[in-house]
Amino acid sequence: MSSKLIRGTFILTFGTILSKVLGLLYVIPFYQIVGSEGTALYQYSYIPYTIFISIATAGVPLAVSKFISKYNAIEEYAVGRKLFKSGLLIMLITGFASFLILYLSAPFLAEWIFPKNDKEVASSIKDITTVIRAVSFALIVVPFMSLIRGFFQGHQSMGPSAVSQVVEQIVRIVFLLAGAFIVIHILDGSIVTAVSVATFAAFIGAIGSLVVLFLYLYKRKPHLDELLRQDRGTVKISLREIYKEIIVYAAPFVFVGIAGPLFQAIDQVTVTRALMEMGNSEAAAKAAFSILNFESHKIVIIPVSLATGFSLALVPSITKAYVENNRRDLNTQLNQSFQIMLFLTLPAAVGISLLAEPVYTVFYEHKMLGTEVLSVYAPVAILFALFLVTAAILQGINEQRFTVLGLLVGLLIKLSLNIPLINLFGTKGAVLSTALGYTVSILIYIFVIKKFAGYPFKLVWRRSLLIVIFAGLMWVGTGLIYQLLSLFLSPESKFQSLIIIMISAGVGVIIYFYLGLKSGLLTRLFGNRVERLKSKLGMGS
Repeated sequence: MSSKLIRGTFILTFGTILSKVLGLLYVIPFYQIVGSEGTALYQYSYIPYTIFISIATAGVPLAVSKFISKYNAIEEYAVGRKLFKSGLLIMLITGFASFLILYLSAPFLAEWIFPKNDKEVASSIKDITTVIRAVSFALIVVPFMSLIRGFFQGHQSMGPSAVSQVVEQIVRIVFLLAGAFIVIHILDGSIVTAVSVATFAAFIGAIGSLVVLFLYLYKRKPHLDELLRQDRGTVKISLREIYKEIIVYAAPFVFVGIAGPLFQAIDQVTVTRALMEMGNSEAAAKAAFSILNFESHKIVIIPVSLATGFSLALVPSITKAYVENNRRDLNTQLNQSFQIMLFLTLPAAVGISLLAEPVYTVFYEHKMLGTEVLSVYAPVAILFALFLVTAAILQGINEQRFTVLGLLVGLLIKLSLNIPLINLFGTKGAVLSTALGYTVSILIYIFVIKKFAGYPFKLVWRRSLLIVIFAGLMWVGTGLIYQLLSLFLSPESKFQSLIIIMISAGVGVIIYFYLGLKSGLLTRLFGNRVERLKSKLGMGS
């Protein structure tokens, strides 16, 4: 089970990371095509788009995977198949309903983002409405697609989700960049039209993902039918009972899925106003908000992809161990999951924070406020990761109610402290309030896991200390190389910043993984494959 968990986790994690990296890199050429006005217009639709997409997708794959995994564990395969067949129709209906809600509410959402009395807004309410409506079409397909992903994950098969995720992102980005380029440089169209095409790319990407999933369904059908023939048939459950259970599972997932957007929404309605009240110009306040909520966030979210993969892969396996009351297997999986997540996320967050100046320059431009915010924001990625993983564990042990409680408490802290901390620390105060909100949510989740799962954290604390020491040594080595390179390379230049990042990060990776290999930590976390790697590197014991 442990080996299968790691394999499934890595497949899904790799797909998630690749998808997130692609989702970051496209910003660079997109900015060159549409300019600052276009990226600003694109950003205006970001919060409502993300919240609606999260509501449509966050609950379905995990809830369905948990439900199917639960009944597969007791060899009641027909129950999961019954859910799948009826669920496809339900998802089509709810997807179309979500589309209508977002499409029809676009004018209201546009006014919420930028009130009509704001005369300096570059894009009109009508333009923002057009962009939001263009992205709303994706909601027709995404819930349907999410159900199929959840079906595969419930069968402990992470490949279809990972591959479809990557294909979705590639198709979306190609359509986005090509469409925007054609509108602007060939058809001589407007920025609004180009950005609308770019947001409509979400629908095209979802179609591409759906094609991949259908191919997997066709290929796996014989195996799935064979499982159905092995069904014990002792459980009789109606569709009403099935969907009642799914709703109970899905609701907390939805809250967890929209956690990030809700934290960002608080920043959206408070940061600009607070900075202006401190004496900043409207232009400077909006620029600071963009740096915080879009530019830095795009970079910080990459290490969080590691946790996203774990949160998706954890639920079915933990559910199975919990249902079977296999405490030893459950504790082993939790030990590995916490440690692997921290082992991979911590150095990435530390590295981005240390190299914030050249990293920000490479992706955007050299800007001191951007560097300062990114440097402070990057370590918060560790909290994002812990939040996702601990929340996923709560789903696996049937304590969904506490995910909502923890999130609401965290949001309350964010809302209460955001403006006071901005008054004290400027834009970085918003980062600090986010960190405090997530920290409290995580502490609540950890307490619940310890109490209801009887999980001892002693081993994780010990290994975490070791990982922190390794990350600290990596930070020292990387910092020394960075300072040395800064003597003759400038982080104000994109090309020179890229060289600084490649060399400094390369040294950091070597130091960190060498320590992991030499100490045996990598072997404990990743198994026999690491022993083979050590032999090839001449590091065998």
